[in-house]
Amino acid sequence: MIKGKHILFFFLIVFYSGISQVSSERSLIEITGSVKGKENFAPISGVEVSTDKGSYTTTNGLGEFKIRASIGDMLIFESLEFEPVRHRITSDEEVDVLVEGYSPKRVSKKERGTSSRSISNHQKFLDSANVYKITDLEKSIDFIAQSIALLGKRGNRNELSSSLTTLGEIYLYHKQYDLAITNFRDALEHRELSKTKLLLGKAYVLNGEFQNAESVLTPLLELKNMIPFQRVELYENLGDAFKGLSSLKEAVDFYQEGLQIAQKNQISPKVIDLNSKIADAYASENRLIEAEGFYNNSLNLSKKVAPERLIKENEKVADFYNQENRYEDEIQLRKKSLSGLSQLPSQSVDRESKAVPSADSITSQRINYKIANAYIAQDKLDEAIPYLERSIVEADSEDDLVVQKDATRKLSEVYRYKGDFSKSLESYQDYVAVVDSLYVRKEQEISRAARFNREIATKQNRISSLEQERQLSQSKYSLAVTEQQLFEETSKRQKWIIYSLIFGLVLLALTTFLFYRNSKQQKLANNLLALKSLRTQMNPHFIFNALNSVNNYIAKSDERSANRFLSDFSVLMRSVLENSEEDFISLSRELELLELYVKLEHSRFADKFDYEINIDRKIDVDAFEIPPMLLQPYIENAIWHGLRYKEEKGFLKIAVNQISKELLEITIADNGIGRKKSAALKTDNQKKQKSKGMGNIKKRIQILNDMYKNKVDVSISNLNEDQTGTKVSLKLKKD
Repeated sequence: MIKGKHILFFFLIVFYSGISQVSSERSLIEITGSVKGKENFAPISGVEVSTDKGSYTTTNGLGEFKIRASIGDMLIFESLEFEPVRHRITSDEEVDVLVEGYSPKRVSKKERGTSSRSISNHQKFLDSANVYKITDLEKSIDFIAQSIALLGKRGNRNELSSSLTTLGEIYLYHKQYDLAITNFRDALEHRELSKTKLLLGKAYVLNGEFQNAESVLTPLLELKNMIPFQRVELYENLGDAFKGLSSLKEAVDFYQEGLQIAQKNQISPKVIDLNSKIADAYASENRLIEAEGFYNNSLNLSKKVAPERLIKENEKVADFYNQENRYEDEIQLRKKSLSGLSQLPSQSVDRESKAVPSADSITSQRINYKIANAYIAQDKLDEAIPYLERSIVEADSEDDLVVQKDATRKLSEVYRYKGDFSKSLESYQDYVAVVDSLYVRKEQEISRAARFNREIATKQNRISSLEQERQLSQSKYSLAVTEQQLFEETSKRQKWIIYSLIFGLVLLALTTFLFYRNSKQQKLANNLLALKSLRTQMNPHFIFNALNSVNNYIAKSDERSANRFLSDFSVLMRSVLENSEEDFISLSRELELLELYVKLEHSRFADKFDYEINIDRKIDVDAFEIPPMLLQPYIENAIWHGLRYKEEKGFLKIAVNQISKELLEITIADNGIGRKKSAALKTDNQKKQKSKGMGNIKKRIQILNDMYKNKVDVSISNLNEDQTGTKVSLKLKKD
């Protein structure tokens, strides 16, 4: 009764799993769509399109994509051109993503001939290469070469990187790992992409270069913008690398990290893969309980996805049971695999295995052969024979000489163990015939492989030569650009030097001008101070002489004359003091002061001289200016040193005549004893006073002429040929 319940329970499980597999398979639909600019509908190629269940693809040159997903899955669009976009699938409608503000990259005028049209064609060649990647390696490589040739000798680094990455993926698929690594590394030299680094790390792992894989992949752990699917692949590849380095603990840790992300983002295929790889790691350490637990997880999860994935996982776990000598469990799983294969349209789980044959390919003949081996291991020879015969028949129909050879040899051995030597001999003869056929085929395959390798090498050399030409041309272009930049930099430096020199000269000229102006102002200030000082020195001399005149009146007890003289003197002194701060006063004011002064002197020496002042009526005396008290010392000398010592009464004449419109001549003439006789009569003290008074006049005239450009010119001469009389001529410019 209990046994019957177990059988019923097992039947229900198988029935439910079968239904779930069929329903899961039916729930997958093909979603199509595009990614374009909103304003100009420009296609955006290279956009990464993924689902939260692990499906992944990229947009082609027309911005279009196709991806298999289920209703309710989340579509994720990621690119450097825009922020990530998410869309929940509700039906099998087309999904069109319009990117706002997108504009294709601009190119220079020289590159305009190979702009958007060339880039679009480049993507088409890459799409064609991906189409033929599985079925025709040579054709696929030809499309890659055309995509590189289309870019020209200078090329676009981003597009060139895409071509080399795609070529690396093609070589990776066909297990040409060395060539894949070379092209991935070349692609990274032109553009740093996390996707390319992941592929390079994976190629290193598959090629057994685990240390190189670890060094390439570890820095990617610091990246923050990786999509979940790529993050899972990163942890998976690192786990594979550390497993290859026999660091199983680190390998399991990375697998566990990747498993958590895959579970969180519901990336079902990777959840199954990572459970299976963790089980492999534990199995290699002989931790069988943990290994079996993760294998069971992978089996249970495989039942929820496509049947092909379940068959692969069944075979993997069956191999584990075989290693543990659990033959009954192995046989049960392999029989399930046979049942699953019979329900598929194709007798191969991996349709691509026909293009790339592998010893691990899952086929009906191989599974039958392994079931037979499990029976033989239990000495159940009669149960093994039907599976061997079935394996031979299927291998013959599928032209699988390797399995046919092994199964025929094993069948011969089974018959020999059973003592049926005639059938053993017959089977052995069949085995020899298959071996001969296999030998011939191997020779053909070796020949084809050699030819194929030569063709691949030729095509790779062509691609390498295109790349070398591009690099050489790029180097020449870079050199020309560098020379141009150097020339521009040199020109810029020369301009800066010239501008600096000009600025320096301007600054020097400005400094010189300011220094000159400051010097001139300082000189002017000094001259003004000197003039003021000279005027200050002159005034006491004049006052002393005037007070002497007043003293004479007092001595003569002429009080009335003294009062009149003091009144006129006070008027004169007030005017002199008022004008003492001025460099120039009007000629009319100066003549008034002179007339007042002569009047005062004449009142003292009325018996010694008479005088007259003649001014040309045509002269506008207000239009001319003269330094104050400039003429007074000359008149004073004429009276005191010329007329005062004359025995008879003398005469003083002051005349103002206009020589030209801009020039006046003022003459002071006396018919006194003359300069020579006057000098002979003077005492030493009088000589000093004369020298001092006339010296001040000369200094004033010199300073004024320096400041005002020869405004005043004074000349002194004898009035008569007998050296009697004196004439002072003063020429005054209008300005």
